[in-house]
Order: sequence, then C-alpha cells, then structure tokens
Amino acid sequence: MNSKGRAEAATPLIERFGHIDIYLFDQLLRQRIVPGMRVIDVGCGSGRNLVYLMRSGYEVFAIDEDSRAIGAVQALAATLAPHLPASNMRIEHAEAMSFADGFADAVISSAVLHFARDDEQFDAILRGTWRVLQPGGVFFCRLASTIGIERDVVRIHGRRHRLPDGSEWYLVDEALLTELTQDLGGEWLDPLKTTVVQSQRSMTTWVLRKRA
Repeated sequence: MNSKGRAEAATPLIERFGHIDIYLFDQLLRQRIVPGMRVIDVGCGSGRNLVYLMRSGYEVFAIDEDSRAIGAVQALAATLAPHLPASNMRIEHAEAMSFADGFADAVISSAVLHFARDDEQFDAILRGTWRVLQPGGVFFCRLASTIGIERDVVRIHGRRHRLPDGSEWYLVDEALLTELTQDLGGEWLDPLKTTVVQSQRSMTTWVLRKRA
C-alpha cells in the first residue's frame, strides 16, 4: 500500500464520507457515480452527501433555497475542495435552476420532493431536476412514500398526507413512480427500494438512467 493508500485507510470513515445517505453510498460502490463526473445535489442542505464527492475529484455543484445551507456548503468546499468555485453552490429553487439543459452527469435529490405543496410543485421540482441531467446520466432520488404504511397515514388532500408523527408530506406510491419513469423517459437502474421506519414514515429510493 502506498502512502496515499495508508493515509486514506487511517482516515476515520465519518471524515471521509460524512453522513452520506447509505443508498447513495451504494451507488458509489457500484461505480454508477464515479470521480470526474459533474454532479448536482438538488436541495443540498448542509452538504451531508457531498463530503466524499468533494474529497474525491467530482465536479460538484449544489443548490438550495436556504442561504444558510449554501453558506455551509461553500465553507465545506473551501476546506475539502478549494479548487471548486463558490459559484458552484447557488441559492436557487429546484423548479428554476440556472444550469443549462443536460448539464450534469448525475443529479442527487435526497429528501426534497416530499416537501412539495401539491401536484403542481412536485411536478415542477421533478422536471426541473430531470432537465439538468444529460442523456445517459444518473438520477438518484430518495423521497417519502405510502409504500408499506398505507394504513398508517391519513390523506389530507391530493397526495398530501399526515404521518403518524403529525408531519404533513407529499407522498408517492409505486404506481406513480412507475408512471413517472415512463413519462420522463427513464430506465430503471434498480427496482424501488423502500425502508419503513417503525411505522412512522416510509422512504423510497428511486434510481434511473436518462435515456439517450
């Protein structure tokens, strides 16, 4: 093992990977999102999914409507990837990103879409995110669903539901995600994978490739 390899092996995992979504980590392990790719984290929050990407030579971009979140990600980049311009991290809404069509090799949408107010906003966020992905690119999405907890949620209106903990989210189901995959022109990279968190919420992983 060379000196770089020894240094990496000695680095604590939390320092190398941050609090990365375990299902996104799975995509990295399967080499679907590899160093050198241009990646946009849509609704990046404080950048928990960007630590490894910044450390590992990805061309990272991020957007969030919260200026504090973007400030935190810019500070993270300044430490981990000083070559990345601060302008790569932008205060923007997912519905109207300033990136060109087909800009990214991969887009990450982790815990974003279930905060949509209604069908119109959900559709605008989803299609705005899909627009910036190039043909052949990877779409990674984690979002709340009714899958496995259908009896535990209460529909308020449309796809807005009240969860057992009292929160109100926009929840999808398998039929809708299947329909949207076809409508967007996506190809399944994985079957839907859903984690039910002790009857409190249900989080589904939706991974597609954009057809050329």
